[in-house]
Amino acid sequence: MNIFVSVFSWLNDQLLKMEWLYRLIQLLVEKVFRLDISSRIGGSLHFFIYDTIKIFILLSILIFGISIVQSFFPPERSRKILGRFKGIGANTIAALLGTVTPFCSCSSIPLFIGFVGAGLPIGVTFSFLISSPLVDLASVLLLASIFNWKIAIAYVIVGVVLAVVGGSIMSKLKLERYVEPFVLENRLAQADTPEFSRKDRLLFAKSQVTSIIKRVWLYILIGVGIGALIHNWIPENIIAAVLGKENMFSVIIATVIGVPMYADIFGTLPVAEALAGKGVGIGTVLAFMMAVTALSLPSMIMLKKVVKLKLLVIFAVIVIIGIVLIGYLFNAIGFLFL
Repeated sequence: MNIFVSVFSWLNDQLLKMEWLYRLIQLLVEKVFRLDISSRIGGSLHFFIYDTIKIFILLSILIFGISIVQSFFPPERSRKILGRFKGIGANTIAALLGTVTPFCSCSSIPLFIGFVGAGLPIGVTFSFLISSPLVDLASVLLLASIFNWKIAIAYVIVGVVLAVVGGSIMSKLKLERYVEPFVLENRLAQADTPEFSRKDRLLFAKSQVTSIIKRVWLYILIGVGIGALIHNWIPENIIAAVLGKENMFSVIIATVIGVPMYADIFGTLPVAEALAGKGVGIGTVLAFMMAVTALSLPSMIMLKKVVKLKLLVIFAVIVIIGIVLIGYLFNAIGFLFL
């Protein structure tokens, strides 16, 4: 058993946390740039180069593997799977399906039109739309690489629970009347899902890596830059005063800050890493990440094109309340994840 734990720990440190890369960048900063990584400039440069390279390496590998999985669940097949279930079971399947079909917020309109137009309940559709950008397999491994496996798994669990509960509440409220009429009138034909060959899946995975990297690279660089700034330049007492464990409003503040931002989860991870390094509670960190990814401003603007304002507000309020409650819960039990 000890041998298994040791092997797993070594693989985790070298493959996910990339300690070899950390030491390599340390040598680069100290020998080439002649900077001490314990200094502000040296530490910022090390943080930026190390996190950027690590995230891009992991992201490319993970997107390729996840895209192979996703090729088995195109939107039409996802719709057919969801159509077989009713009630909270449908919400649960929708949330779980969202974790293996990581559609971004830019896909919200066609997915919403497709799912609702195919007759799926509003609540089930929203369970999928909450889960899909919020939780995916890549986020699990990236969170584990930055924090630990307990936090990574906990993030996935609370993300799925939020999607299930949020979608279930929306189902109970019977909000179909707040969907724009053209969406309900857009009933889709029962199209067959095309089968991918092995070559098709590999080409699809390759194209997804290229497409997603092109879409998120700037946000990753911005996120890493902000993380380096927080980690090395903003005094810990300032962070503690605003988002520290002693501030009872820290979770609410983090959520409010995160909602209007637009970034993929991969861009928020370096910021989350830096905040955690400054002593910010894990619940506050998770609340920030969830607010950015689940309620990004562009996503809300696009959804407004297919739903009426009242439905959009109800959706946002339900998700925000869920995020805040999750944040406070994890701040209270954060010691379990250290």
